[in-house]
Amino acid sequence: MSSKQEDDLVFKALAHPRRRAMLDRLKGEAQATGMLCAAFSDMDRCTVMQHLKVLEDAELIIVRRAGRERWNYLNALPIKHIHDRWISDYAAHAVTILDRLKTGLEG
Repeated sequence: MSSKQEDDLVFKALAHPRRRAMLDRLKGEAQATGMLCAAFSDMDRCTVMQHLKVLEDAELIIVRRAGRERWNYLNALPIKHIHDRWISDYAAHAVTILDRLKTGLEG
């Protein structure tokens, strides 16, 4: 899969607020799918599983089975790649502009 396709999957996964909330829950520690279903009790298990599938396809979570349980672990590397590719360059440019503005105002 090309880098562009991988980025598209990550952006698609991050576009939904429920999936971002799921990733936030996984920041602290891995959680079993049942734990995520309980945390998002306004959704049925099938819907939670569909969201987890999108996150897994984007490689934002890593899934491991332990007996009957399915454990979900955060994989932040795709987010870091998005940051490195898109955000850091734009942030550096913005800081340069702010520095020029500050210098112009002081001068």
